[in-house]
Amino acid sequence: MAKNLILWLVIAAVLLTVFNNFSVDSAPQSMNYSQFVQQVQNQQVRSVTIDGYTISGERTDGSQFQTIRPAADDPKLMDDLLSNNVTVVGKEPQEQSLWTRLLIASFPILIILAIFLFFMRQMQGGAGGKGGPMSFGKSKAKLLSHDQVKTTFADVAGCDEAKEEVEELVDFLRDPSKFQRLGGTIPRGVLMVGPPGTGKTLLARSIAGEAKVPFFSISGSDFVEMFVGVGASRVRDMFEQAKKQAPCIIFIDEIDAVGRSRGAGMGGGNDEREQTLNQLLVEMDGFEANEGIIVIAATNRPDVLDPALLRPGRFDRQVTVGLPDIRGREHILGVHLRKVPLAEDVKPQLIARGTPGFSGADLANLVNEAALFAARRNKRLVSMEELELAKDKIMMGAERKSMVMSEKEKRNTAYHESGHAIIGLVMPEHDPVYKVTIIPRGRALGVTMFLPEEDRYSLSRQQIISQICSLFGGRIAEEMTLGPNGVTTGASNDIKRATELAHNMVAKWGLSDEMGPLMYDEDESHQFLGGPGSGGKLKSGETTTKLDKEVRRIVDECYAQARQILEDNRDKLDTMAEALMMYETIDADQLKDIMEGRKPRPPEGWNDPGSGTPVAEEPKAESPSDVTEPVDDGDEEEDDDGPRRRPSDPLGGPAGH
Repeated sequence: MAKNLILWLVIAAVLLTVFNNFSVDSAPQSMNYSQFVQQVQNQQVRSVTIDGYTISGERTDGSQFQTIRPAADDPKLMDDLLSNNVTVVGKEPQEQSLWTRLLIASFPILIILAIFLFFMRQMQGGAGGKGGPMSFGKSKAKLLSHDQVKTTFADVAGCDEAKEEVEELVDFLRDPSKFQRLGGTIPRGVLMVGPPGTGKTLLARSIAGEAKVPFFSISGSDFVEMFVGVGASRVRDMFEQAKKQAPCIIFIDEIDAVGRSRGAGMGGGNDEREQTLNQLLVEMDGFEANEGIIVIAATNRPDVLDPALLRPGRFDRQVTVGLPDIRGREHILGVHLRKVPLAEDVKPQLIARGTPGFSGADLANLVNEAALFAARRNKRLVSMEELELAKDKIMMGAERKSMVMSEKEKRNTAYHESGHAIIGLVMPEHDPVYKVTIIPRGRALGVTMFLPEEDRYSLSRQQIISQICSLFGGRIAEEMTLGPNGVTTGASNDIKRATELAHNMVAKWGLSDEMGPLMYDEDESHQFLGGPGSGGKLKSGETTTKLDKEVRRIVDECYAQARQILEDNRDKLDTMAEALMMYETIDADQLKDIMEGRKPRPPEGWNDPGSGTPVAEEPKAESPSDVTEPVDDGDEEEDDDGPRRRPSDPLGGPAGH
């Protein structure tokens, strides 16, 4: 911005100088020609200088004057001047040089060209490009020299296997002869695959930081322009620059923007993208080898990439950077907690146990939210309380304390959440209940949170059945307290998720004895019968009918089982609802008191409305479930799209973040 400002200031100064040179000095005093002739005849003029039509001179009193004669040839004028003793000086007409005339003639064109270049530069530069209107084909890759990349492997945590995979690259860049003596060659490219926020870009930067080599960074979308051939030109230019800096690393983020499969109809045909991909394929492994250039690419959609891009010789390795396990989350928290002042009660291992399915970016956000909570409270240290509040906010959504709920709505929400919690506590192999609240969070009117005791990567049949039963707990509790005509729309999301689980049990996971171990739902990427594009289906009309009946049977059985549990524990349902009406939020210890038939203890630091003093609390035992996990939304608003976050996938397998 400063350079552009200086440039235009210089141009303005030059233009001002040119205008000053072409401007005519103004005469001290102007008069008409008749007055001039009269003064000459009255002998009031001492001398004149004649320059074409312009006559300037000096009067006898020393004053200056100027006038314009009407005709170039006036023979009587010269006689009058000489007869009245006026000194006459002639001025030779000056001819402008060729360059001056050319400048004057081309000046309007230059102005128009300057304005055009300015707007073209703004259009090109405003989109993140560099150079100007003639730099369409130049690479937009940002070059970081070896001393600019400060990230090392010490800044990367939670992906030990991925770090081991790429450590060879660092060794080769530091000492290539170690591998070349045995005939080994370094991989041309490394493709990092994983969910968003797991640290793919951070890992690539750490490779360059450890190896102390230049690092080119570019996004896949930076290659594609509206003009065909520009992307291919940028690829060529990027590799030309990289050859001059070799050995070096080229990092292409979101490579699926330019590396989609050709001719498969995925994303539509695009000549520009396909030409760019072709050029990338040739540069990585074509007729000319690029020695010392390692291409690292990142994507969370490896399934859409062109097979030619993934073959050995181009991307020789695929490094999976997945969601961290409990040990990895603890190490990631250690990295981020180093940046904030911590109180003595902070235990990263407890936070790690309570955040299954969190990525590195999620954990960084958690620490930042905790620091913001502490700052709002004017604290100097971040304590465990702020970390717990930040975790609840990320998993359940922000508390909506300003939302006014009627007493009837509040009590209905309390029974709804109590129904979820009791069935979750009674059903076998269900995740332990961590916390129940009727404080509106996000778009939910109430939330029941479950916490797995360990990271979960798959679901058993019993776990799925237990989940379906607990999802129906809120709806059944409403029926038991409000009657069939009093149930609300708050269970709409619960019903949707329960139906999906039952359908997937039958159609995808082969967990139905009636339908057998077959997959009835078609995958989006291919057909099961007849090959691609044949339109073949595995399901007939009769099979579809049987499938729907089996899904209905599973749902009905789970619904009946959940209803029986709540009827058998009606006293506990009422007690839990009353506790929620009083305390608004209850945790695992209070839930344990209720299920064992005792009066629930007050929360720590709770003020008794009757006495206005804090109520003493029994010592709180540290339970294995004293952390957090997936959210089971209870009473939700009618237009809710689902819970704010589910760190573990209710449909089986690890969730992607």
